[in-house]
Amino acid sequence: MSLTRAPLLPSLALLVGTLGCPSGSVPLRADGSPGPEKCSEEAIKTMRILRMYVGDSADVELDANQIDARPITLYDGPVESFLDGSLGTLDPGTRLYGRVWTSGPQVVVRYYEARPPRADTVPICAVVRLGANQLTKRPESKPGTAILEFSNASVFVVDSFR
Repeated sequence: MSLTRAPLLPSLALLVGTLGCPSGSVPLRADGSPGPEKCSEEAIKTMRILRMYVGDSADVELDANQIDARPITLYDGPVESFLDGSLGTLDPGTRLYGRVWTSGPQVVVRYYEARPPRADTVPICAVVRLGANQLTKRPESKPGTAILEFSNASVFVVDSFR
């Protein structure tokens, strides 16, 4: 899927960007976190072209609407994140579109699309990781939400979600 360079409202871009995300096709584990999922062949090919290799990483603001906030609240469902550094040929400022799961003990964020500045949306496969259990929800998190201490994390390129 790709977006043209027509002037779109950010909310419309988010809606269109999340259409490629799974809505219920990802198997869930007993704790509610997402199970294994393959990356599409299109995403694998696109990542090669963009020089994004498994294990490559960059910093990311988890929610484009809560940059530098402390703490932040993430909600189950679609998310728009903001790339702080380069990832392959993707420049800082690239928007990452994906999905958040908050049911398990740790928040899970998977990205399925990237939209570089002044370019079309492309398929990717990447996941958020942060050491020392920093993606663990705070105890006051309500069902369907995750309150996290930090607004930023690292995003890693993957060839499948495990």
